[in-house]
Amino acid sequence: MFEGQPKGLWALALANTGERFGYYTMLAVFLLFLQANFGFSVGVSGTIYSTFLGLVYFFPLFGGMLADKFGFGRMVTIGIGIMFLGYLLLSLPLGSDWLAVAGMGLALLLIGFGTGLFKGNLQVMVGNLYDDPKYAAKRDSGFSLFYMAINIGAMFAPTAAIEIMNWAQRSLGVSVADSYHFAFAVACASLIVSIAIYYFFQGTFKGADRAKVAAAGNGNAAAEELSPAQTKERIVCLCLVFAVVIFFWMAFHQNGATLTQFAKEYTATSSTGIESMMFDVVNLVFCIFIVYGLFGFFQSKTGKGKAVSGVIILAAVAGLIWKYTQIPASTAVDAPIFQQFNPCFVVALTPVSVALFGALAKAGKEPSSPMKIGLGMLVAAIGFLLMIAASIGLPTPTEQAAVAEAGQEVVRVSPNWLVSTYLVLTFAELLLSPIGISFVSKVAPPKFKGMMMGGWFVATAVGNFLVAIPTLLWGDLDLTIVWGVLVAVCLVSALFIFSILKRLEKVAK
Repeated sequence: MFEGQPKGLWALALANTGERFGYYTMLAVFLLFLQANFGFSVGVSGTIYSTFLGLVYFFPLFGGMLADKFGFGRMVTIGIGIMFLGYLLLSLPLGSDWLAVAGMGLALLLIGFGTGLFKGNLQVMVGNLYDDPKYAAKRDSGFSLFYMAINIGAMFAPTAAIEIMNWAQRSLGVSVADSYHFAFAVACASLIVSIAIYYFFQGTFKGADRAKVAAAGNGNAAAEELSPAQTKERIVCLCLVFAVVIFFWMAFHQNGATLTQFAKEYTATSSTGIESMMFDVVNLVFCIFIVYGLFGFFQSKTGKGKAVSGVIILAAVAGLIWKYTQIPASTAVDAPIFQQFNPCFVVALTPVSVALFGALAKAGKEPSSPMKIGLGMLVAAIGFLLMIAASIGLPTPTEQAAVAEAGQEVVRVSPNWLVSTYLVLTFAELLLSPIGISFVSKVAPPKFKGMMMGGWFVATAVGNFLVAIPTLLWGDLDLTIVWGVLVAVCLVSALFIFSILKRLEKVAK
């Protein structure tokens, strides 16, 4: 799985890991911050949240255009600096008046534009590593590993946000609303780590900054291989894929919107016994070590390799047993903590995904990238079917709020519903997101690589703007209707991608 990958992959992945850790630390609590600090409603908070997500994924279009002219590496560096200023401003406790709202808006613009320069261009550089024929066959698995690595940062983010907020309240005596700014400050520190990694290992991916060559007037021979008709067909096919991606991200990024709201209003606030162990990120790390140890044990060709893997498995199992003996009678379950499960599942399931598709490839039965994207939409629909099942018989959010205000006990469900939903949505994500990015890097005409990768993020941006729709439905409607809307858009998108499958597979050959 890890063999045969270009060295630059790991450096670029680690640089992105630091940035993603800060981003998801902020995102884990952002919706709740808007309500706690400014008193915004769920609908208004959801609209601000989705608009910010939209900006984060819209600006890469301009970042890609600039990179095609001035170089990917230069844009990545500038982007980190701009993001740092945004997180720094967001970490300042400005209060809750109009000036604080304006400061927050400026911070979000800086973070969005900085991310636009950084995120897409870094991923184009990853794709450029696989233009070398020596690595071409490893493109899909390489992007899956890259995706896994950056999710390591995201996995620890919710715990980091909750712990530093609790520390600020307990040790410094700050208010609940002001404690959120400490979580935002974590992002500033993570960006310093990210840029340090990027510069220290720059030599391993120097050749991936292709735009510098083109900008210098040396030309790009690969760009001359496509006729105008071929270039047009590739761009059209990518735009058709982008249309599908819109609705995936509309559904998937409910993790920080309606799914977080469901965790806050409808999910049990405490857990006991073995169930409570999954809310400690250390236990999740032990489980990941077991998964990787098992893969190492069965894939190792030497006795020494099997022995090392066996020791890792036994140590992780021992760690879990010890942690089980230390669990308290009751463990608090905070709403943001559920966002640790998606990145955890990404890290744990990536080797499973890579091994499965690797075995299918050897047998000549691996699904094409467009087929995987269509399957991802079907799996996403299943995830929200679980939420429909969890919500049957529950009161509407308005009714639930009225019961809480009356001081009566509200109806709450097992946290396993949300955890199971995140598991299914992670399967969908692994089928669609890294594979989709790989597809774009492969099919995009060489002259427009930066712009086409930016197009992928614009599609993601539109989907993120649409994240607000379910939050606006959150209130008087039955929850099954809210989740049903998401099931419907996923199913329609899957049918669309399957209807144009042959056309997409043709340009990918």
